Amino acid sequence: MNMEENIIFKQPQSSQPVGTSPQSLPVQPPSGVPKSSQSTAKKFIKLILGILVVAIFGAVVWLFVFPRLQSEPKEEIVKLLYWGLLDDIDAVQSVTADFEKQNPNIKVSFAKQDIKQYRERILARIKNETGPDIFWFHNTWWTMLSDVLVPFPKDVITKSDFTTLYYKVAHKDLIRNGAIYGIPVGIDTLSLYINKDLFDAASVSAPTNWIDFANIAQELTVKDADGNIKTAGAAVGAFDNINHAGDIISLFLVQNGADLYNLSSNSLVASDALRFYTSFATDDRVWSKTFDSSLLAFARGEAAMYFGYSKDYFAIKSANPDINLEVHPVPHLPNRDITIASYWANGVSVKSKHQKEALLFVKFLSQKETQQKLFAEMSKSREFGEPYARVDLANLLKDNPVVYPFASQAENAVSSFFASDTEDNGLNDKANEKLKEAVNAILLGAPQEDTVNTLSQGVIEVLRLYSVSK
Repeated sequence: MNMEENIIFKQPQSSQPVGTSPQSLPVQPPSGVPKSSQSTAKKFIKLILGILVVAIFGAVVWLFVFPRLQSEPKEEIVKLLYWGLLDDIDAVQSVTADFEKQNPNIKVSFAKQDIKQYRERILARIKNETGPDIFWFHNTWWTMLSDVLVPFPKDVITKSDFTTLYYKVAHKDLIRNGAIYGIPVGIDTLSLYINKDLFDAASVSAPTNWIDFANIAQELTVKDADGNIKTAGAAVGAFDNINHAGDIISLFLVQNGADLYNLSSNSLVASDALRFYTSFATDDRVWSKTFDSSLLAFARGEAAMYFGYSKDYFAIKSANPDINLEVHPVPHLPNRDITIASYWANGVSVKSKHQKEALLFVKFLSQKETQQKLFAEMSKSREFGEPYARVDLANLLKDNPVVYPFASQAENAVSSFFASDTEDNGLNDKANEKLKEAVNAILLGAPQEDTVNTLSQGVIEVLRLYSVSK
């Protein structure tokens, strides 16, 4: 290596005096703040922002997320509409309140209905889906309402339980094609009211057979000098001014063995029954067509005997609070201890959006404890509630001589499509129109057997119109 190469690779000599540091560009912190202080401030700000973010996130979780994870979601409130004919709304609301306590997610609204056009209103409102979820229907209406009634599943009531808990008449009326379509609200049977004062004055007792009934009716009839009836021995014999005329005539017919669905199948027994009924307004002259309604005549003391249902008791007492009356089973023929039942049942609409809840409510209403409470609540505002529909509750009424006869006859009661006071503008009203024509014809002297045949044919036409069969 030559000298020139060595010179090239030698470290250049600094011109700086010995003992001094090499010069470099000066770097000064801003505004006189030390560099270490600036770094600490940035870290502190980041820390504060981090804490705030964590705090906000924690608050969101605590207020919104955590409660949802810890508590069960709220159930939707189901609202049920219940239609019925009961006047005592407070009594119904008392038992529905118990149901709502047991089922907090279900609210029941009871709407008392006017009986006029009630059946037609049910069909119209259910058809346009503005109708009730649960509704009362008469025990004779199944064929007219079958398209809108839900058959009850076994978890509501089994056929075995139904036939054990309810009377035979309900089995025939409400079990159709093997399914149950309604549960009775109560039971009511045609019974005999007597004016106790008039009976005591004549020293006679309530009749238990039709011979005694006819004799007592004649004995208690009072006429003026012109032969006009002042006090009727019995409110029976005509149609227009007799409350429950169709039910009473049905009583005479079925006890005599007539077939309501085909009266001409044994026209003789049907003719005899109609002749016996109308005789009280013709031959025996114990009732007059000049009287007001039979209920009012009885309430005023102008009739000694009256056939009616439990609901009539309150109408009679309202018209005459001081009347001294008794209620007895109807008279009967030997071995034919039969009367007529007329009652209402709870059904569920096929268009209800809450059928499960509606059926649960009907099941609740049918329970023994609910029935007893409803009866007790109704008894607070009137003398007694609806006679129990359940067989196992009948004995609870034994100490009440007014209401017990209505329940005691239920075991042997049958239903009749000649039912009165349903205002159905259907089966009941149209069948009674035919019966009214027959009775009035007989009162005017028409041959009874011919009248029965005409009546039978008219009734068959009505039954066909509403697809009614035995």
